Amino acid sequence: MMRRCSSLFSRLRPVAVALAVLIGAAVWARQPAAAQGEGLDQGFRNLARPAFARWERAESDIRRVWSRSGSASMDLLLQRGQDALDSGDTEAAIEHLTALTDHAPDFATGWAELATAYIAEGRFGPAVSDIGRALALEPRHWDALASLGSILEEIGDQPRALAAFRASFALNPHQQDVKDSIARLERAGAGKAL
Repeated sequence: MMRRCSSLFSRLRPVAVALAVLIGAAVWARQPAAAQGEGLDQGFRNLARPAFARWERAESDIRRVWSRSGSASMDLLLQRGQDALDSGDTEAAIEHLTALTDHAPDFATGWAELATAYIAEGRFGPAVSDIGRALALEPRHWDALASLGSILEEIGDQPRALAAFRASFALNPHQQDVKDSIARLERAGAGKAL
């Protein structure tokens, strides 16, 4: 088992490093995806403000735009994939979401959801690849960044996991699970420094 984990880590590490560099450049450049347009910029600015009273509305508005592919049939595939994930049927979720990304390769949320399905199955290689696709299309996708942080933490790359969680949190500081992950990794890092 340990040999398998070590082998997995050695195969994923170069991918994770390359993706982390890509994400760092994309996130900090803060360039919106062309498909999302300029209309969401104010929502992202509001959401990034920790004290913004209507942050839930800003988050909901962004998620609503993210969930629209521009095609009713593709939106249905997304919904079926999400429903399958919610019911724990990752195999069906992967089928629906793969069909979605095959037919709508410029739809960031399709890639992010497919990554979520792969993570649920413990298939980190495909998940990292799909997260990269999602972030290339929408660098501000805080869920994709949080997923990347989870994978990096799982494979033992705490510094890059912390960077991914911090990037996600900078975009949406209302994510308690991400806040908890940052605190946990900072405590672990402080313990190593002693």
